Amino acid sequence: MKTISFFSTCLTDTVLPDVSRDSVLLLEKLGCRVVFNPKQTCCGQPLANSGFQQKAKKAMQLQMEALLEDPSDYVVCPSGSCTLQVKEYPKFFEDQPDLQEKARLLSNKIYELTDFIVNILQKTDIGASLKAKAAYHPSCHMTRLLGVKEPPLALLKQVAGLELVDFKGQDKCCGFGGTFSVKLGPLSGAMAAEKVENIREAGADYLIGADAGCLMNLQGVIDRRGYPIKVRHIAQILMAS
Repeated sequence: MKTISFFSTCLTDTVLPDVSRDSVLLLEKLGCRVVFNPKQTCCGQPLANSGFQQKAKKAMQLQMEALLEDPSDYVVCPSGSCTLQVKEYPKFFEDQPDLQEKARLLSNKIYELTDFIVNILQKTDIGASLKAKAAYHPSCHMTRLLGVKEPPLALLKQVAGLELVDFKGQDKCCGFGGTFSVKLGPLSGAMAAEKVENIREAGADYLIGADAGCLMNLQGVIDRRGYPIKVRHIAQILMAS
C-alpha cells in the first residue's frame, strides 16, 4: 500500500472542496493510504508569478515543511499548475543549500493526480461510468510545462458511456493564467468566452478539466450565458457511477 501526502491546493480547499474530497476517495479506492497535513498552505505561485519571489519563498518553505512532515511515498495534487510550481521549488532556493535539498526531495515526490494514477499506479479503468458527451480542456501549465497530456485522456476514455468530443481551439489558453485574469480582465474574459462558445458548438454536456482555476474561469462564462454545460474536475468524473 502506497502512502500519499495529499496537497489540496488553495482553490479546491476554499472554493471547490468536492474536488479534494473526490480526489482523496479516488486514491483510497485505488488502494492508497492518504494523509493530509492541515499545516499546508499556498504553494506560492500567485506571488512568484507576480514578481514577489522573496515573499513567495516564505509560503514555499511552509509548504515544504508541511508536505514533508508526514512520512509518505508520494505527494499527490489535483492540479497541474500547482504541481508544476512545487516542482520548480529548487530554483528558488539555489542560495540556501539546506532548503534546496528539501525542495529537491519534494519536487521528486510530487505528482499531478492523473499522472500518478496512470504512470505510478498503472491504472486507466477506474470503473467509472457517465452517459454524456464531454469536452476536455487541456490546461496550459499542465500540458505545456508539466508535460502531462495523455494521462487524463487515457482515464476519460475508459469511463463507460462517456463520449469525448473535440472542439475548435481546444489547445488554446482559457484566459485564466492566475493573476493574468486579474491584471488583464477584459482580455481574459474574451479568451474564456471564445473557448466556451467552441465547447457549446461541439455539443458537449460536460466540460472536464484538471485545474480548478481554469474550470472556475470557464464556468463563470457558462453561468452568465445560461448554458446547460456542467463543469467538473476529472476527479469528480472518475468517482461517478
